[in-house]
Amino acid sequence: MSEAGYLLSRTAHGFGHLDARGPEDGEPALVIPGFVANDRTTMELRRALAEAGWRVYPWSMGWNLGATEDIIDRLRKRLDEIWDGRPVLIIGWSLGGIFARELARAVPDKVRAVTTLGSPFSGDAHWNNVWRLYEWVAGHKVDEPPVERIFEKPPVPTLAIWSPKDGIVAIRAAKGLAGESDEAVELSCGHMAFAVSQSATRKVVREIDSFLKKHP
Repeated sequence: MSEAGYLLSRTAHGFGHLDARGPEDGEPALVIPGFVANDRTTMELRRALAEAGWRVYPWSMGWNLGATEDIIDRLRKRLDEIWDGRPVLIIGWSLGGIFARELARAVPDKVRAVTTLGSPFSGDAHWNNVWRLYEWVAGHKVDEPPVERIFEKPPVPTLAIWSPKDGIVAIRAAKGLAGESDEAVELSCGHMAFAVSQSATRKVVREIDSFLKKHP
């Protein structure tokens, strides 16, 4: 119920253009939305990144309706569209974080770092409260996805942000184990808040900036 309460915030903060945001010479960043979310849902997160000086891009692929056999290839094409010779920061919220990790694994030379926000990248694929909905929408079992689940961290700096108040994804799944990310940081907020809350998204950006200073 607490997660459902963020739907009003999502609606209120989802207005605005869907083009790139932030200074044109800012370092590039790509935001990948979570399951049954889109670029409207991540609008507030992209605003926060833009305020911090990033040139932040939406994924521009509509609704995230689950993993498909071509999802990483499609993301590689999206990355090529925004790549200007500088490596891109990839931020993935929830399921989007799993895609972000695999995109970085596929093209590490074009990725600055990966940040996952409440993403179930570790442990049992059933460690979340929406796995039945996922199977119904995506059309495959959560433990038989068309994208291989690799627990080892990608070959780029990788930050996992998780919350003890997450009402969707289990802590263990979003925090991971040693060796599955370079750093795991606790942020006290709901699962939806990672993308739609004004205060939580600014905290996310501060954690990213702090992490990147340690991993230049």
